[in-house]
Amino acid sequence: MPGIEIGDKIMKIEKSSNIKKSPVAAEGAKDVEIRWLISKEDGAANFAMRMFELQPGGHTPLHKHPHEHEVFIVAGTGTFHCDGKEYQFGPEHVIFVPGESMHNFKNTGVSLLRFLCLIPASAV
Repeated sequence: MPGIEIGDKIMKIEKSSNIKKSPVAAEGAKDVEIRWLISKEDGAANFAMRMFELQPGGHTPLHKHPHEHEVFIVAGTGTFHCDGKEYQFGPEHVIFVPGESMHNFKNTGVSLLRFLCLIPASAV
């Protein structure tokens, strides 16, 4: 669905499953896909919202970057590794990842791990 014009603003209203999903090709990623739910392409000047999906045993790469991000676990269970420590999480957990923290997410469950991740638009 294209953006909906309201006056001089364009709004996006879309079902997440209708948004294209792509494999995460970063080195160190395993069985991870991403959907860019809201981004600059949608007129979002300040934030980007992404949905990650990790298959059982899948994980994001261990990495760091200057920007923070905010995560909401929608479904599944896993571990969050951050600066050498490991934390367990499940549905409805929220995770704040400070900038410059070495981190990754791993699906330790038997079903799909799905989480939302918000980042500054300037980081895209």
